[in-house]
Amino acid sequence: MPDKTRVLIIDDHPLFRRGVCQLLALSPNFIVIGEAASGQEGIEMAKLHDPDLILLDLNMKGMNGLETLRTMRDLEIDARIILITVSDAPEDLIAAIRAGSDGYILKDNDPDDILKLIDSAMHGRNAISPELTSLLATALREESVVEQRSQASLTERETAILKCLAAGMSNKLIARELDIMESTVKVHIRNLLKKLKFRSRVEAAVWAVGNHVT
Repeated sequence: MPDKTRVLIIDDHPLFRRGVCQLLALSPNFIVIGEAASGQEGIEMAKLHDPDLILLDLNMKGMNGLETLRTMRDLEIDARIILITVSDAPEDLIAAIRAGSDGYILKDNDPDDILKLIDSAMHGRNAISPELTSLLATALREESVVEQRSQASLTERETAILKCLAAGMSNKLIARELDIMESTVKVHIRNLLKKLKFRSRVEAAVWAVGNHVT
């Protein structure tokens, strides 16, 4: 039996945390290992428990979700981090993805859809509420013109993996497709993100689709 995904929930609303716990309990794939009511508490719990997945609220009192996310990435906390929020503002979405979020889910999505998006993130696919994907693609396309971001710096293998990311493939599927180890896929993804100046695979995948890297 595969190991369950260990989840940490960071949100300053107790009722929402309870609702997420109940939602995750509907799936055999997840187990909640902790809840935090603030960004700082969440950071400490993440360092202590090393979760596989962190569900993070954007608008919290004190240290907000973006500040918490940036701090976690600076500390190299190796968990998938998904923002769950009521904000559908393009600037919030773009800031979150650029800060290294692995997903951005609106709280008013259908619970079944939220669960599917969370599960997608754990399989290496994009976890963005569908109505927001085009906003991100447009922003990244405009940014690439300004920064002259190009895939020319990528090796042949990195380009192949970028195409797989654009197709929404998980690390496991990429490894199978290219006949390499999953650990090797992770190394290549880390390298291509650095070359393209992205902080998350989500950002790279959406950019690749928007720039027709296929």
